[in-house]
Amino acid sequence: MIEVQPITIKGVGFTAITVKLPKTNFMAVTGSDGYIMCGALDVGLLNEKLKERGILAGRAVGVRTIEQLLDAPLESVTHAAEELGVIKGTIGRDAMLLLHGMKDNQ
Repeated sequence: MIEVQPITIKGVGFTAITVKLPKTNFMAVTGSDGYIMCGALDVGLLNEKLKERGILAGRAVGVRTIEQLLDAPLESVTHAAEELGVIKGTIGRDAMLLLHGMKDNQ
């Protein structure tokens, strides 16, 4: 089953996607400029093989719901996301605001 739902973080709209797979879930929260995902995201691939695309993304591991993804510290991020201030340990919802261009997300 695939669930797509709008979510709002500090007045900014994003899309949450959950794909329920056998024995696991695939989850992502995306905006117009970047996204965060569950542990399925291969940040190394994005940084190395797809570097020229400048993909803005981060990965959180050990999450099972969209809320957990938004509340979790990111385990890894792309180089392009780092340039916007999203670093390892940034909380998912804060990362989404930074990726959206909201530097002051306090």
